[in-house]
Amino acid sequence: MTVIRTKVDRAAADFQRKRTGMMELLDQLDALLEQSRAGGGESKVARHRKRGKLLPRERIEQLLDRDSAFLELSPFAAYGTDYELGASVVTGIGVVEGVECVIIATDPTIRGGTINPFTGKRSTRALEVAETNRMPLVWMVESGGADLPKQAEIFIPGGDTFRRLTSLSRQGIPTVSIVFGNSTAGGAYIPGMCDWNVFIQERSKVFLGGPPLVKMATGEESDDESLGGADMHARTSGLADYLAADEPDALRLGRQVVRRLNWRKAGPGPSRLPVREPLAPIDDLAGIASIDLKEPFDMREVIARILDGSDYDEFKPLYGTSLTTGWGAIHGFPVGIIANTQGILFSEEAQKGTQFIQLTNRMDVPLLFIHNVTGFMVGKEYEQKGIIKHGAQMINAVTNSTVPHLALIAGGSYGAGNYGMSGRAYNPRFVFAWPNAKLAVMGPQQLAGVLSIVARAAAEAKGKPYDEDFDAAMRKAVEEQIERESLALANSGLLYDDGIIDPRDTRTALGLALSAVHSGTVEGADGYGVFRM
Repeated sequence: MTVIRTKVDRAAADFQRKRTGMMELLDQLDALLEQSRAGGGESKVARHRKRGKLLPRERIEQLLDRDSAFLELSPFAAYGTDYELGASVVTGIGVVEGVECVIIATDPTIRGGTINPFTGKRSTRALEVAETNRMPLVWMVESGGADLPKQAEIFIPGGDTFRRLTSLSRQGIPTVSIVFGNSTAGGAYIPGMCDWNVFIQERSKVFLGGPPLVKMATGEESDDESLGGADMHARTSGLADYLAADEPDALRLGRQVVRRLNWRKAGPGPSRLPVREPLAPIDDLAGIASIDLKEPFDMREVIARILDGSDYDEFKPLYGTSLTTGWGAIHGFPVGIIANTQGILFSEEAQKGTQFIQLTNRMDVPLLFIHNVTGFMVGKEYEQKGIIKHGAQMINAVTNSTVPHLALIAGGSYGAGNYGMSGRAYNPRFVFAWPNAKLAVMGPQQLAGVLSIVARAAAEAKGKPYDEDFDAAMRKAVEEQIERESLALANSGLLYDDGIIDPRDTRTALGLALSAVHSGTVEGADGYGVFRM
């Protein structure tokens, strides 16, 4: 039998302690999400509503099929920066008329929907998701263009946004814009570059330069309506393809456009039906992993709660036991699993992972990497056994694998171990993190210790006494800095993942992601680079 039998004792003090710690982290995240959803604040939201307008998440809700899921991406973008949490835009994946689409919605209650550097990063990531997974894009536009005081940080990256938007069209991936209000300068280029445009009568105002700029540049007197009104664009310029009476009508027309796309997924649908729920309770995932990453946890207990029927066909279970590899399915979609069980990757684990990646590519099956890794093993014995070349083999296999990769950071993800486990730099289709996740070159104590050893050796080489008080202060400062920078929220703020998720939502998030990647073809690699043997 390949079913994983759980050994979790929910009544154990250890389980309850871990669960309490995880729930406290989730409460912190919920408070931050409420802050993000508050937009520009009560007064600006009230003014927006007084104009008869919907908020961005309300627009998304009305666009989506009734009772369908919305997988928000990058909700903690800009955390820890001077910009608004969430980056003044909402992005995610939802179902419109039965079609899975990437959705971008600017938030006009925050500085008029203007684009700051993190707005651009979050929008660009959504465009990347649409392109790599071959998913239609719906962009809900109400934007004053670039936040001009930040133009130096926006101008060049902003060009990449438009490049990606037009590239989608070239690849036959439909792009649809729905314009809800003023869309100026960079905001105007979004409908200008989309395949389909829906404007709203007496609401949509689209122009490269508004009346004040036109006056300054040319001396011409003009008004909003004649310069860029919805009626003008529908009757004269031709920029508007559909003219809506109001916001609900615009959303209806947007759904109509998607319905008429005749869109088909290129990848296969679920191959294992009916879908069986895991035998182990999903709620247990809140109490399995500790917020103290020095405490190990059984990764197979995680796998048992995300795979259909808890059915896991483990590959090479007796070899390279710090890494578990095997096959299963999530919501009917076959998937290969690579997960860390004890943190360290030795030569055996690297070779096992390399072989498994090759096999899974031959099978045209997506890969799920579950991280809790401290890195590849160091030391004279392991260097002599070839840890560098074996680690390089695994990284080579990850790099050249062409089946979709998903990554879940369920604990630590340090050093080259992050690379071997298909971290963000290796272009997995989606990366999700648990609230306890940490990413860094190495742990805070190890990094501070290395700096201390180097500084001590430098002092000895110069024949100078080493200042122990300085050393203690330096180590403390470095440890605090690395700890702060390695936290899940800090990395999510930089868009190094696609969202921090409640562990109990892991199976749902992965199922939605797997469905998304099957919008495109799922094909394994024909060849790899040179494996150093």
